[in-house]
Amino acid sequence: MRWKKLTIAVDRLSSRSSVRHGIYVSALIAFFTLILLPPLLGVVIKSGAMYGVLGKSEIVSRALTAIANSLIIALIVSVLNLVAGLPMAWLIARGKSKWLNVLDTIADLPFIVPTAVLGYSLLLFWSEPAGLSAFFDGSVIPPGILLVALLHFAFSFPVVVRVLVGALLDYKMEYELASRTLGAPPITAVRTVTLEIIKPSIIAAFTLAFARSLSETGATMMVAGKAFENGAVFIQNMKNAYSASPPLVSQAEYEGAAAFASILLIALSCIIFAAIRFMGTRFRLSFQRTWPTTERKLSYSKAVITRNAITLAIFFLIVIIPSLFVALPAVEALFTESFPKALTGAPPWNDYWESIARSYSVGVIVTILDIIIGLPMAVVVARKRLGKSSSILNILVDIPIIIPSVALGASLRFFWKETLAYVPEIWLLIFAHMAITYPYFVRSMAAAIERISVELEEASRTLGAKPFGVFRTIIFPLTKYSLFSGAIIVFTRSVSETGATLAVTDLKTAPVVLVNWVKGGIPVSPAEVGLGCGFLIVISFVILLTLRLIVRGKGRY
Repeated sequence: MRWKKLTIAVDRLSSRSSVRHGIYVSALIAFFTLILLPPLLGVVIKSGAMYGVLGKSEIVSRALTAIANSLIIALIVSVLNLVAGLPMAWLIARGKSKWLNVLDTIADLPFIVPTAVLGYSLLLFWSEPAGLSAFFDGSVIPPGILLVALLHFAFSFPVVVRVLVGALLDYKMEYELASRTLGAPPITAVRTVTLEIIKPSIIAAFTLAFARSLSETGATMMVAGKAFENGAVFIQNMKNAYSASPPLVSQAEYEGAAAFASILLIALSCIIFAAIRFMGTRFRLSFQRTWPTTERKLSYSKAVITRNAITLAIFFLIVIIPSLFVALPAVEALFTESFPKALTGAPPWNDYWESIARSYSVGVIVTILDIIIGLPMAVVVARKRLGKSSSILNILVDIPIIIPSVALGASLRFFWKETLAYVPEIWLLIFAHMAITYPYFVRSMAAAIERISVELEEASRTLGAKPFGVFRTIIFPLTKYSLFSGAIIVFTRSVSETGATLAVTDLKTAPVVLVNWVKGGIPVSPAEVGLGCGFLIVISFVILLTLRLIVRGKGRY
């Protein structure tokens, strides 16, 4: 009864234009003050040093080559992620097996593994004697552009799958079923109906994978080798050259090169995103031509089994096994003194468990804050509440995940610590993780809201529903899985973040501790490194599986 009275009161309150506008304005203020401007100002403030390096042809040439590498790899990997991720999302969302909840959770595991550890894991698996190379004379895939592409495919894959799974679970199947009752084979119905309806989510998945590839630093450095640079690695290499003893480049050269590469990456990426949005709204996935015989053969039994087998093979052989290879020593550690030592919290495990608590606490806080300030922004973007300005805002939302994570963390520290010195370190960490994760949630939810016909909302209003009632009875039921998927992306991305955390604060999260272990900053054995990775993966797996069982157990479309 109390819940019903509260709902009625909120419904009435939402009908006031001042309240609605206040929510949207608050979301915009939060976006600009907490998410967009802090990292941008840090880059722009250093842009003055950029002019000092424009006359240095060697640095400019390196930067341009690195940026070209970033864009090429990001575009290729994003396309491959869609090609491989859509069948995987379809299997998870439409499959009937009781094990699909487990598979759905496993799909998020590469997103849970700290990116630097993920890079180290792929390096071990593809290049080092401890992995596949043990069966060959040399490295199966040596460090360089191909290994970088495999790495970016592995950590972008969960993003694409998560967005598309949310789209397919939110999508009501009546249109697709109607097409099939008229004689269309399943693949024809999907190609001509389903894909067209979930097109906003396909574009969102591509955009997030593209931006994720551009910004990753730590993991890319581990697999890039000495001869290859992309934009993020170039910035980090310039930082390392400046930090060397003696310095190999001056502070002005480092800051100028970093500003030049970051600004150029942001500008080119915004142009690409604008082009994707412009062409995406005009590009039709439902081609008029059909191939009835071929599509019918591809729609049933043998073809479906073959497709699922290929999908799972790519998923496990290219994504999961290489990503989790670093955790194999954890199995050996269970039968050594490392395991009881870890459970009792003896050094260095005391710092590890403290960092675990900090990582999950920050992840929960960041997820809640992103939902609160991101949901109104998703409505503004999807429903174009600002008119033509909404298209610009739609592009601005993605900027924080375009900036390389190291540069973003340094910019945030400069902005918050230098301008507001009293900001606690824990809030610096939360602000940094919000800046990185916020676009994932907004992009996922905006795509879900775009799929809902405006006519449904208008019909509800004509029947007397208040704005909150429309959200509660139409928007939320049709987007709840996308909301949950966006929350999962935010949570796992926050738990795994390394580069920005290192740059913005001295507080240690679990990924930072593990990176210190991997790099030898703390003397630990390979078994202890694997055990630390294993604990992080298992805890996250249990949390995500529990949440998914709760949500999926409440019915689906």
